[in-house]
Amino acid sequence: MGGEGPQPVEPAGELIGRGPELDMMRRFVDGVATFGGALLLSGEAGVGKTVLLDAAASYARGAGLRVVRAAGVEFESTVSFAGLHQILHPLLPGLGQLTGPYRGALSVALGLDDGPAPDQLLVSNAALALLVQAAAERPLLMIVDDLPWLDRASAVVLGFLARRLDAGRVGLLGAYRSEEGSFFERGGVPVHPVQPLDTSAATELIQGHFPSLAPRVRDRLLAEAQGNPLALLELPIALSGTQRSGSGVPDVLQLSRRLQAVFASRVEALPARTRLLLLYAVLDGTGDLSVLASAGAGRMSVADLAYAERAGLVRVYDRTGRLAFRHPLTRSAVVDLSTSDQRRTVHRALAEHRADRSERRAWHLAQATVEPTEEVARLLEQVAHDIVRRGDAAGAVAALLRAADLSPRGHDRSRRIAEAAYLGADLTGDLRDVPRLLEEARKADGGRAGPLVAAVAAAHHILLSGEGDLDTAHRLLAGAIEMQHQPYDATDTTMVEALYTLAWVCHGSHRAALWKPLHQALGLLKPEVPDRLALILGTVADPARTTPTALGRLDEAIASLDQEADPVRVIRIAMASLYVDRLAGCRTALRRVLRDGRDTESVTLELQGLVFLGRDCFAAGQWDELETRADHGRRLGEAHSYRLLSTDFLYQRALVAAARGDDSATRALTDEITSWAAPRHVGFFLSCASHAKALGALGHGRFEDAYRHASAVSRAGELAPHVPTALFLIMDLVEAAVRTGRSVEAAAHVAAAHEASVAAISPRLALAVKASAAIAADGLRAVELFEEALAIPAADRWPFELARVHLTYGERLRRARSTKKARVHLGAALDTFERLGAAPWAARARNELRATGLSLGHGTRTGPASLTPQQREIALLAAAGLTNKQIGERLFLSPRTVSTHLHQLFPKLGVTSRAALRDALGNVPQEPPI
Repeated sequence: MGGEGPQPVEPAGELIGRGPELDMMRRFVDGVATFGGALLLSGEAGVGKTVLLDAAASYARGAGLRVVRAAGVEFESTVSFAGLHQILHPLLPGLGQLTGPYRGALSVALGLDDGPAPDQLLVSNAALALLVQAAAERPLLMIVDDLPWLDRASAVVLGFLARRLDAGRVGLLGAYRSEEGSFFERGGVPVHPVQPLDTSAATELIQGHFPSLAPRVRDRLLAEAQGNPLALLELPIALSGTQRSGSGVPDVLQLSRRLQAVFASRVEALPARTRLLLLYAVLDGTGDLSVLASAGAGRMSVADLAYAERAGLVRVYDRTGRLAFRHPLTRSAVVDLSTSDQRRTVHRALAEHRADRSERRAWHLAQATVEPTEEVARLLEQVAHDIVRRGDAAGAVAALLRAADLSPRGHDRSRRIAEAAYLGADLTGDLRDVPRLLEEARKADGGRAGPLVAAVAAAHHILLSGEGDLDTAHRLLAGAIEMQHQPYDATDTTMVEALYTLAWVCHGSHRAALWKPLHQALGLLKPEVPDRLALILGTVADPARTTPTALGRLDEAIASLDQEADPVRVIRIAMASLYVDRLAGCRTALRRVLRDGRDTESVTLELQGLVFLGRDCFAAGQWDELETRADHGRRLGEAHSYRLLSTDFLYQRALVAAARGDDSATRALTDEITSWAAPRHVGFFLSCASHAKALGALGHGRFEDAYRHASAVSRAGELAPHVPTALFLIMDLVEAAVRTGRSVEAAAHVAAAHEASVAAISPRLALAVKASAAIAADGLRAVELFEEALAIPAADRWPFELARVHLTYGERLRRARSTKKARVHLGAALDTFERLGAAPWAARARNELRATGLSLGHGTRTGPASLTPQQREIALLAAAGLTNKQIGERLFLSPRTVSTHLHQLFPKLGVTSRAALRDALGNVPQEPPI
């Protein structure tokens, strides 16, 4: 719901345990009244974000600010600019005072007027101008809840606004659920994580609301709620009278499942007419009571909402004629408890009521339709054209693709998919040649290749820029390929490129189902699959099941890289090498691609080269070099809007942060990865985030967390098909399983790795499988397996993994009282961990060594030998007289990062100034810094 209507809120003084947050809200509101600003609240479901937003709204109104509110709603997430319309609707009387271009851009974007499609930047600046203009009269506070459910177009504009609100008395206060993705770009906007209540506050809250709970039940609920206010207030309601007194309390479930069950039970207890009316409200998404009254006329009335209101599930505001759900879980429960037939019926009724709102009517009809129907397809196509004119190309593509799904005739389906491909490619800044390519392809192939060319171009842009989602790219490509003459021509470069791009899309999905159209297409490719395509498919599609034949073909390709002049082929060979641990053989060729990419200004090639070299750096333990490359790659990618490749650098940095024990950096990086990848359905990066979290949790001994994150990638006992990241987590999952008492699961995972013959793929995987088997084994068998693992040739090419095996073996030996032998392995682990800067792992090894009775000094190494490779490069450049800025430009670091490194290395060298560096470095070989 949006607008400025009065909304009853819980008095700030009654918010138990939220004193610091309330003070922060007041300071923020006071700051908005003076100079504007933005703040986001994050936290788990039910932690109290919405209550804090309510408190801020109440305080702001009391302080004389104007407050406008909006909330993301699931159904409205497909309606272009719906969220922005909520925010700006109360301010629209001031639209006429804007300049002509601004007035026209906003009028068209919000569907108030017709005109040429406005540029997104123009719409964003126009919205900012309208807000600043409104704030000239009195300060203005925008409050937006459930940011992840905002429609894409609105989220992009609000993200733009959030970083530019310090120019006037306009503030934005938003909230989102932790680890939920959004198209709202949060970079640079302060985020405050709302934490659960501490034990004292949680006890006060539950005792105040439920004083009759038996102490044993209260303690159970306190333990299960873990400080979550919503859980503390809702879980007791789900208990019967006897259960509240301590009899038959149900077994503990995960908090999210318990809360969902609580809301479901409360919705189920409502009369059927009330449940149906709530379903209308959820699927309509606007909260407009007049819509519910007319759309449901004859079946129920607005008066039926009284039952839900008394149950505390909704709020009804008579003055504004609006309804609001008190919590998103209520909406979810209402939908979950309805049948598909009920939902279709409601969508049809809402479509009839929305006859005057073409976009809403079309989407309601699309949701109500199962079989292909040209009437609905035509409506959606028209909606797409209207959306394009309002400047939302991504929304238009989504509408066209749904129209294609509902098209009963193949020609219409083909035409709509082709148009979606055209829009997805042509409405970008760097693919403006698509019309020419379409015409040329049409002439060359009787009009049938055009959609394929456009689809490849569009999918590349969607993947690289992140402007669209991965499912859209998949549907574009799969649909365009399906429309081509069969059998497919393996000598057709466009077709092979389309299949390669489709493989890339499928790889990013981490979903086996998306590979089916590709495999079907490959079966129709004649005379045979080209080598360059087979190379990728053989090791990337499902690397856990890579065949010896595919590995042999890849090894031959790597051996020929020194003579390979095609940089694209070098990149694709590196891609094929990634999961089967052969990137080291691609280093020289990749560095050549990197150099050539810079010379020719080929940003894509340079970024892809940086990605694979960074991955190789992590494997080889060259983590400081990785940080340098990742920092450069991230800045280069962001400068050219290559968000897909930029996100890989976040993953690489998250792995290093996790291994080095920097929890705050790991959390920030993985949150950024998740928030970008989730709404775009890039399952690959969601798995990458889980990988980094699992590694960080293992280092700190949080084994339950480690098991949860590792098994989120691929559950124990299974190397999930088409989930390549699972190969990086074999030992992580097994160790976490053993440490949490899940010996059966650990053994099952080892068995799955053996069954897939994973150890035959590479020495690293052989090390991981043997070590995992040792960790899961007992007694002498474990010792034998550890020895076999450490005897694997070339395992030292992966120093971090090898050190982990030494550590776990040393821990096992120490507990078996084989002290002398334990010290050898623990010492080897400690040396490697200290060299890498893997602090939590070094601490584990150090503690185990002390437990053997070995006395360890507390000093740290000093002198030139104590410098990391990156610190040595910085020291050499500083000694040569370069400034921090010059060093940063040479090493692709910020001057501030260079300054931090210098402050860290001065004590190691026993100096206090740059002038003394040359003498301190006298014995260091003067290797030319890169």
